[in-house]
Amino acid sequence: MIPLRLTDQFKALLGRAVEIGREVKADSLLLLVEGPADWPKFKSLLGDQNIIVAADTAAYLEGAAEADLATVLLDMPESPVVEQLTQALLEAVADDLLSPGSRVVAIYSGFQVEVIDSISVINLGEHLDRLTGQDLRQLETRVPLDTLKIVVDLAVEIGRDGREGHSIGTLFVVGDSRNVLAQCRPAGFDPVRGYNRKERNLDDPRVREGIKEIAQLDGAIIVAADNTVEGACRLIDAPATNLTLSKGLGARHWAAAAITRVTKAVAVTVSQSSGTVRLFQNGEVMLRIEPTRRRPMVWREFEYDPPASADG
Repeated sequence: MIPLRLTDQFKALLGRAVEIGREVKADSLLLLVEGPADWPKFKSLLGDQNIIVAADTAAYLEGAAEADLATVLLDMPESPVVEQLTQALLEAVADDLLSPGSRVVAIYSGFQVEVIDSISVINLGEHLDRLTGQDLRQLETRVPLDTLKIVVDLAVEIGRDGREGHSIGTLFVVGDSRNVLAQCRPAGFDPVRGYNRKERNLDDPRVREGIKEIAQLDGAIIVAADNTVEGACRLIDAPATNLTLSKGLGARHWAAAAITRVTKAVAVTVSQSSGTVRLFQNGEVMLRIEPTRRRPMVWREFEYDPPASADG
């Protein structure tokens, strides 16, 4: 853990971020940190600027609230920075620190670990659409936010990485599992049947890896409010009448909208074509995330014809 040092380079970057914020009429600056800091001194450099500080560890944020800085605590230390920024913005909206249409200047470590070196301008309206703090609090009462985070993070990983180099699409239905299962039928073999609840809980990284394999199969994955996978490869029979979705969305998205219309569940879809993750509630898209594709480079053996021998 290296403290955030207020070096001349960092101060210059911070000053430029403030200038950019004024130029684009940003509502707030978001600082994603990987260590503690002298927050009162940091605050004195920015005056009355609206600042949100996000970090993975509570110790990094100690003293920030006392320095009149808004804080967001994350729990995703191994996640790529783009996912951390997305989650920080999502939670800032949930806590009413930002409105869904805000413009934010983000400052973070984009290239070198524990060195603040990057600035981005983020328009929340392009990603959060009609999401509001009230909506998220409602989601949290119906489905625990921790459970929703696990499923959304898993969906983002699937959308970004696919499986074994191939893009895949899938559908998770989270919460209200008894009513959800009543609206489904098996597509065939259920790969999670017969396992005890501990062996089906998404808190376990091994279970999450197993679910990535199952995600390649047809049908929805049903997740209870306590992170337990209740079923997989389920076909949704909920009626899709009186639903309105954007043009181009396929059967998976219609099923997500239909099941959330007739139950209190939240559905999370992954588009096979684009990797886009969408979160549905009450038959509508409430959130859209565009994962950054990071496909592994595949090396192939170099094929060649050996030269003819001297005798040949």
